[in-house]
This record gives sequence, C-alpha cells and structure tokens, in this order.
Amino acid sequence: MLLYFKYLSILFRSQMQYRTSFWLLTLGQFILPFAVFAGLYFLFSRFGELQGWSFFEAALCFGVIHMAFSLSECFVRGFDMFSSLVVSGEFDRLLVRPRSTVVQVLGSKFEFTRFGRLVQSAAVLGWAIWNLPIDWTPLKVLTLLMMVAGGILIFSGIFILNATLCFWTVQGLEVGNVLTDGGREMAQYPLNIYHKRVTLFFTFIIPFGCVSYLPLLFLLGRAEGHGLLYALLPLASVLFLLPCLAVWQIGVRHYRSTGS
Repeated sequence: MLLYFKYLSILFRSQMQYRTSFWLLTLGQFILPFAVFAGLYFLFSRFGELQGWSFFEAALCFGVIHMAFSLSECFVRGFDMFSSLVVSGEFDRLLVRPRSTVVQVLGSKFEFTRFGRLVQSAAVLGWAIWNLPIDWTPLKVLTLLMMVAGGILIFSGIFILNATLCFWTVQGLEVGNVLTDGGREMAQYPLNIYHKRVTLFFTFIIPFGCVSYLPLLFLLGRAEGHGLLYALLPLASVLFLLPCLAVWQIGVRHYRSTGS
C-alpha cells in the first residue's frame, strides 16, 4: 500500500502541473452529471412518484451510486485504461517488478478530476438525506457507508473483468461500458421499477441491488423481515470482487507479449 500511495502522490503532482486545465476539467465533471440529475428531477416533477418511490428516495439511490462510480473512476482508472498498457507492451515491464500487478495497474492511472462528479453526487445525497424522515442509528449510518463502498467494489470488479479481456482481445470491449455506464444509469433508480429478470440479474449476478435497492429498503424502514440482513447486503460486493481478481490472475498467466 505504501507503493500505491506513492503512485497516488506522483500522479497527483503531475496533473497539478497544469492547474487551469485540471480545475476546468473538474468543473466540467461537476456540471455534466446535473443533466442526468435534471432528468430525474423533471421525471418526478411530472409524475409525482415512480412505482411508489418519492423523488428524495430515488435521489438517495442516485447519490449513492454516483458517488461510488466517481470514486471508482478516480482510483481504478488504471484498469479502465489497461488496453493501452497491452498495446504498447508496457505491461511486460510491470511483470518483471517484484510487486503485485493489481497494485501496479491500479497505480498506473488516476483521474482526480472525477472529484467534481463526487462533489455533485455528495450534494444530491446530502439533500436527499436532509429531506427524508429517516430515524438514523449507528447501524443505518454504517449501512449507508457500506452502500457507497460496496458500489466502488462492484464497479472496480467490472473494470477488472473488462481489463482481463484485453489479454485475449488486446483492445478493450464496449461490453464493459454497458455494465459500468449502463449499470450506473440503471442502479440510480430503485430496482423494482424494472422487469423481474433485470432485477434478478442485477441482484444475483452483478449485485448492484445489494448496494442500492435492498439496503435502501432498510434505511427507509421498508424492509420485510430482519433488517440486519438488508443492512449487511452491501458485503455481497466482496463476493463479486474476489472472483474478478481470480479471473485477472488467470488472464495474467495467459498473457503473451505484443513484442513491441
């Protein structure tokens, strides 16, 4: 982890060499998601509620997912841009170093401008919490934090899976964007508004429902049965990430250099 934070420090200082560009990009990342949030706002302004969900309940779901996505885009960007390392042959250099390839790829790229998106989603989340009559307890606070952390792990796992495909395809495939960008757009709403098959897929295969919809039921007092089970569901994200890391190791063992 000391090596990881060293990477973090070096890349942050390098990006701050062009401060005007950095702050303009950060501002753009702050403003751009407002178009998505505006769609959510006008939807509820027109129809009042969506499948029994109020605007601020959906906004809470929106804030959690977008915070998780912005943090994963910032700190797991190395896997999202991994194809460039394969194409250039730079991954060969990582293999001969006495450190984990996961740590090295994580440290190869950071997008600190994504903090603009993080601030915007945090503002939406705070606004939703302020306007919802939630009886906060230590367990509910912990659940909210685990929802964000779990979302980060799920997005990270998808980035890792997409990067692993590069060992065979060289270039990354757009299917990864379907699951990351598409998953973000889908999970920003409560899952019960979708078809049952979609809900099942994004609960048991890619467990977005375990970090957004189901824990949200616990926070809002809508959970059926024992609330502790709903509160702990974000831990399912760990069960999703571990196989992704295992697949990555399989990909590393099958890697063949580009010879460049």
